[in-house]
Amino acid sequence: MHCFSFDIETVPDIEFGRRFWELDGLSDDDIGKAMMFKQQQAAGTEFLPLHQHRIVAISVTFRTADSFKVWSLGDETSDEAELVQRFFDGIERYTPDLVSWNGGGFDLPVLHYRALKNKVRAPRYWEMGDGDRDFRWNNYLSRFHWRHVDLMDVLAGFQPRGRASLDQMAVMLGFPGKLGMSGDKVWDTFRQGGIKEIRDYCETDVLNTWLVYLRFEFMRGNLDEKDLEREYALVRSTLEKMDHDHLNEFLAAWAE
Repeated sequence: MHCFSFDIETVPDIEFGRRFWELDGLSDDDIGKAMMFKQQQAAGTEFLPLHQHRIVAISVTFRTADSFKVWSLGDETSDEAELVQRFFDGIERYTPDLVSWNGGGFDLPVLHYRALKNKVRAPRYWEMGDGDRDFRWNNYLSRFHWRHVDLMDVLAGFQPRGRASLDQMAVMLGFPGKLGMSGDKVWDTFRQGGIKEIRDYCETDVLNTWLVYLRFEFMRGNLDEKDLEREYALVRSTLEKMDHDHLNEFLAAWAE
């Protein structure tokens, strides 16, 4: 079994804003404010259309054989092209099942746009059964297939009014949820040079996603009680060995 849970963090695509609205001479801060102001006027929210997002962090958990890992792709100096390429390279190499929270509604569409912009090739991801018959009825792109499980969508019964936030769902199940940061703080943190804090936050988000997924697999009957506890123990022991401050904080919150 190869299984990735994944999460991305984004900021406004300042380059796009500068070119599209001819904002030469303005600072990055002012262009970002202008983009969000225009969106507020057009749609009543500052949340930008997905094609106007630029990826600054991608975090994954990877469950395979007897091992579990969590990390952020690239390093703090990696540009967007490298992050996106590494994500799709992982799919190319392992053909993993993907797990996300709102990945179908946000993360994957953004990844599509940014792969297109950065000339990233991803043939395995886009396989629909023409080259591999196993993908005809189970691929990454079809909403009701299992090769990508968007937990938010599935648990809501594919009904928008049934959707819950990852933070509230994680807390409901006894997991840490968000710890001192949220997606709406990423742009401000990025402007202050806090890419490490963003990557750390992204890792805790993807851990919450993975833990909710394990409970989902228990509900589906794919894990029994012993399996579930063994998976939890594997996550805990992995984080303890890594001994990073943000992961230790996550463990402490999980134990409460």
